[in-house]
Amino acid sequence: MFTRIVKMEFEKENIPAFLSNFEEVKERIRNFPGCTFLELYSDRNDETIFFTYSRWNEETDLENYRTSELFKSVWSVTKPMFKEKAEAWSVDTLHSLK
Repeated sequence: MFTRIVKMEFEKENIPAFLSNFEEVKERIRNFPGCTFLELYSDRNDETIFFTYSRWNEETDLENYRTSELFKSVWSVTKPMFKEKAEAWSVDTLHSLK
């Protein structure tokens, strides 16, 4: 299992449309095979910056999502709203304290 973190910075006027679209697609993303967790975060100091935080069973699960019609449809709506190019990281958990 690993975590995917994606940082997105939007044009301010596009934020309501992004949030509306995320609301429509979040369940489908979360229920995509191999996705075990999905959250959306907003930066506390910059209202134009958002992060998605998702957990995936295997790298192939994320790659299957990234080549799926679902991703293509989500990304085709989301990408034109960006102020800056999105950044993404795939990370492994080294320690987890609960």
